[in-house]
Amino acid sequence: MGVARLSGLRSKDPHSQVGACIVSPEHKILSVGYNGLPLGCSDDDFPWEREGEPLDTKYPFVTHSELNAILNYRGGSLDGAELYVTLFPCNECAKAIIQAGIRKVVYDSDKYDGTPANIASKRLLRAAGVACEPYRRTGRRIVVNV
Repeated sequence: MGVARLSGLRSKDPHSQVGACIVSPEHKILSVGYNGLPLGCSDDDFPWEREGEPLDTKYPFVTHSELNAILNYRGGSLDGAELYVTLFPCNECAKAIIQAGIRKVVYDSDKYDGTPANIASKRLLRAAGVACEPYRRTGRRIVVNV
């Protein structure tokens, strides 16, 4: 989860810096991702607002951390992998998680619990047999100065 959190810090989103880390069944890091724009699209040329006219908000443009982590992986199959993510996946990311073969999601926050997208996500993940569990904090600290 520490790697997912560090990855999320790369996001230019001023509201939600969501990060994800995919690991093998042996817990080796396979890929990371964060909420951001597709390759070749400048963070400075697109909106980061949460409210307003649809094309004046971030929603049609941002790729979520989970999908970025899946798309960033170049090593073949993700069958049996686990995903650590700082925010419970939305329904669109749940579809990608299932299709990629990821078998377990460990999430830090579920702040959208009970919303339609969250309910749909949980329903999809459950139907596909993807285990979901909250992250259990260890109390360990990571201090990085760069």
